[in-house]
Amino acid sequence: METGHVTFDRVTKQFDTLPVIAEPFSLSIARNEFIVFLGPSGCGKTTLMRMIGGLDTPSSGNIRLGGEIVEGPDWRRGMVSQSYSSFPWLTVAENVAFGMRYRKDLSAEDKLKRRDHYLKLVGLEEFADTFPNKVSGGMRQRVAIARTLAAGSEVLLMDEPFGALDALRRESLQVELRRLQRQDAKTIVFVTHDVDEAAFLADRVVVFSKRPARITAIVDVTTQIGPERTIALRESAEFFKLRTQLLQAVRLSGEVDE
Repeated sequence: METGHVTFDRVTKQFDTLPVIAEPFSLSIARNEFIVFLGPSGCGKTTLMRMIGGLDTPSSGNIRLGGEIVEGPDWRRGMVSQSYSSFPWLTVAENVAFGMRYRKDLSAEDKLKRRDHYLKLVGLEEFADTFPNKVSGGMRQRVAIARTLAAGSEVLLMDEPFGALDALRRESLQVELRRLQRQDAKTIVFVTHDVDEAAFLADRVVVFSKRPARITAIVDVTTQIGPERTIALRESAEFFKLRTQLLQAVRLSGEVDE
């Protein structure tokens, strides 16, 4: 993988006099890599992700995307949060197309093609003319993901997007997200405090201490369980060993959902 698609260079952050990051934070994220930030709730994971998106600024150091310093939001970085961020007055198809409204480099025909492509990619083409309040929570999250992909974002920033879903929907969307990421070649930064979710999704997991955040471990997941992720993988000895390793790392930093 190409290195340095997203880089943190000795980044610090504090609000008023309270540090969010305990020490300068440096990290290089490769193009098309799936990185998971894992740690206790409130430890600063989301703040780091928001800084990639240009929604927060570092107190010192810098963050680069493709070599350029991040100075504010733009369409190259799309965010999907835990809340179902669809527009209820628009159909599913219109919601997906909405992400391209500022793309002046795309013709109307190109936008329709991209809309239909991503509707199919997330399995929602049959619901194109349906309004969001008529589909499930899992489908609404797929709408948000499709909208972000259709906008042309190079980097997907995902802040516990499956946290409000039941276990079966969450599991199926985790499988689907890995498939989408590999098929559509996107860099993903995913925030969670759930060890199983981190182990299943990530190429690498960055484990943080409780606030102020300090990296306690970086775990290369792909070398342990490979790039393919299936439901059956969760029952394997390799996955159980990985989960235990991550759980032990997070226990050093405070409470965690098991």
